[in-house]
Amino acid sequence: MAISVTGHVPLERVYVWQLPVRLAHWALFFSILTLAATGFYIGHPFIDVPGPARDHFVMGTARVIHLYAAIVFTVSLFVRFYWFLVGNRYARLGELIPVTGKRLRNLFKTMMFYSFLRHDPDDYVGHNALAGATYMVIYMVYLLMIGTGLALYTVYASVHSPFQFFGVLTPLFGGLPVARALHHIGMWVILVFVVGHVYFVLLSSIVEQNGTLGSIFSGYKFMPEDEADKP
Repeated sequence: MAISVTGHVPLERVYVWQLPVRLAHWALFFSILTLAATGFYIGHPFIDVPGPARDHFVMGTARVIHLYAAIVFTVSLFVRFYWFLVGNRYARLGELIPVTGKRLRNLFKTMMFYSFLRHDPDDYVGHNALAGATYMVIYMVYLLMIGTGLALYTVYASVHSPFQFFGVLTPLFGGLPVARALHHIGMWVILVFVVGHVYFVLLSSIVEQNGTLGSIFSGYKFMPEDEADKP
């Protein structure tokens, strides 16, 4: 459906983000915030309560919330990975890897735009090439966080817990101290990514006026007719 906007070229309404992609996105977002808050508290307890700790169970509560948020995070991530295979063209894995000439040109133009060296953005329906490449890196960080988190959890899991199986991961990370350091660094990398992601989405929405921000709620973006390469 073409939409005429005064002073602009006609725009085409394109369904980009399918419902599973949007749900996984928001589940990851809120679980990351929860994991960061509880993880920071676990590493640096800052809540003082009167009387014996066993009467308040603050640390235990933080650990339980952290565990369940980690489960939501992991399930959401693997739902997104599954959608790499079965989703529409904008959700596919190939959309994130800038290997074609078109994607490489888009990568360069987008980097110029975000560096304020180019005033007009390069229109792209799904993820631009820079965003796609960044997502590939951050997904690797997500997997690192899951692996180190499982290794660390074996310390607190009961002897008969199935989580003890993941103790085999500990040597792969060079021991628990290294796993803890990687987990902590990974948290800050993800938080920096979240801040940058929000900034660039707002920038894109304001400059391009193509519904980028609203698309993660509705699934639709608005693109010039000649750029709306729908599947």
